[in-house]
Amino acid sequence: MTTLMTSPRKLLITVMAGVVVVAGVGWALSTRLRSPADEAARRAAPKPSLITAAVERRKLTSTVVVSGTLEYGSPLPISLAGAVGGTSELQRATRAPRKGRLAEGAVLMEVNGRPVFALRGSVPMHRTITPGAKGDDVEQLQRALRRLGHGGPRSGVFDRATIAAVTRMYAAKGYEAQQPSLTDRQTYDTLRKTVQTAQETLATEKKALDQGRDVLPLKLKVRNAKADLAAAQRGLKQAESRRLTPEDETKLAAADAAVRAAEEKLLEAEQALAAARNPPTSTPSAAPGTTAPPSTAADTQFLELRVANARADLAAARASRDRVLEEAEQAREAELEELRKAVRTAREALATAAQALRQARQLSPTQLKVANAGKDVAAAKAMLAEFARTYGTVVPPGEVVFLPKLPARVDKSEVKAGQRIEDEIATVTGSSFMVTGSVDAAESELLRPGMEAMIELDTGKTYQARLTAVGEPARVRAASAEEPKDGAQPVLLTPDSAKGLRAGTAVTAKVTVGATKEPVLVVPVAAVITGADGKARVRVEYAPDQTRDVEVRSGLAADGNVEVTGALKEGDRVVVGDG
Repeated sequence: MTTLMTSPRKLLITVMAGVVVVAGVGWALSTRLRSPADEAARRAAPKPSLITAAVERRKLTSTVVVSGTLEYGSPLPISLAGAVGGTSELQRATRAPRKGRLAEGAVLMEVNGRPVFALRGSVPMHRTITPGAKGDDVEQLQRALRRLGHGGPRSGVFDRATIAAVTRMYAAKGYEAQQPSLTDRQTYDTLRKTVQTAQETLATEKKALDQGRDVLPLKLKVRNAKADLAAAQRGLKQAESRRLTPEDETKLAAADAAVRAAEEKLLEAEQALAAARNPPTSTPSAAPGTTAPPSTAADTQFLELRVANARADLAAARASRDRVLEEAEQAREAELEELRKAVRTAREALATAAQALRQARQLSPTQLKVANAGKDVAAAKAMLAEFARTYGTVVPPGEVVFLPKLPARVDKSEVKAGQRIEDEIATVTGSSFMVTGSVDAAESELLRPGMEAMIELDTGKTYQARLTAVGEPARVRAASAEEPKDGAQPVLLTPDSAKGLRAGTAVTAKVTVGATKEPVLVVPVAAVITGADGKARVRVEYAPDQTRDVEVRSGLAADGNVEVTGALKEGDRVVVGDG
């Protein structure tokens, strides 16, 4: 029973397996067997499709890329303007310039044990600055001394106050300001003694001339004439200071007394007249229709006459006083004129006596000696004054180097300790880093000093920077002497910060030549087509392989993209090519 049931089941499984095998073989054959038309269609090229890009809204920045090198800029070779110290002996470096930072007031080097100071200024050192020297270089030195805290004026004159400030600058660094050398001191002493000798000789000759018998009477006349002139001048001065003589003062006092007496009489007469005209009220009055007694009218007339006479007397007294003053003034003027005449006469007498004395001295045999001795004194004084004008503390031409900008950096020393100083002593650069590179001529037209830039190191770290110079100014200020090739223009960039930077590092800088303030619509440059009418358009895909032209206006272009405005929106697909 079991065997009969198992056999039909096996048979069913076998049949189903066979069906599956036959179906698989049929499918395989159907996939491999195609008609010629199907095979041709399979092997034909696919239908072309459009290559598009999305319209983006973002800020667009246009840059010029510069490959350059970090280095210190503004190289300046320096040399000494003259001798160091007070002598012209062999100049030999006793301490060479040291590479590194150089601040104002620092000692750049030593020559024959003397310092060479670095100071800021645009006027080159070109002479020995001596006492009394004037000029722009002196004023420049004074400004540097004030910046360093040593004080002093800003007069442009190398005076005592400036010398004191220079002395303080030297002392602050452990040196002594340049004093006169032994030879200068000996020369000064010799010239001083020459003046003394000439003055002694002149005094001796003058004494011999004055003691001559032919001039003694004339010298006496001159002394007497001087005394007479002094006396006349004193008399005139006293008379001018005195208004009245004692006699005139007596007359004036009498006239004043007469005036006062007349004034008193006039006052008494006027008071009596007033009393008569205004009798007391207690006196019985006359009856109506009657006249005053005759005696009262007569008294009033008499008193009026007294008042008139008193006034006349007062006028006469005053006139008499005026005559006294007038006569005194006339007498004073006459006296002054006489005294002035006496002064003139005394002056004429003194001039005559002095002329006679001069003539006598000129005719004296010793006069020639006196004249020659006077010339010798003048010549000796002139020589001493000329030498003394530059005698004292000085600043030798080689002991100061003026540099346009400080602090700076000593980039290279041209001398070593022990070597003779003949030409350049060192090369200094700016203390800040600069990126030197070049761009082609077309890109250089887009660059302007002051543009912002970004410096990127090999490590990926970036630094803000600014374009400093383009073209010839950049070539002059760059420390590198290499010339750009193939007509390229040199450029110079200055980092905002030098922290973490090292000289000689290769960098890539991107100078921003244009940027949009706000996000704008951006498409690839290849999407913009200019038609025959000169208008720019883009092809917008609004459905698969379906496009329409949209007129746009292009703006800033950067990194293969361009700003556009028109009937576009962010996310639109624009055609950049055909597939």
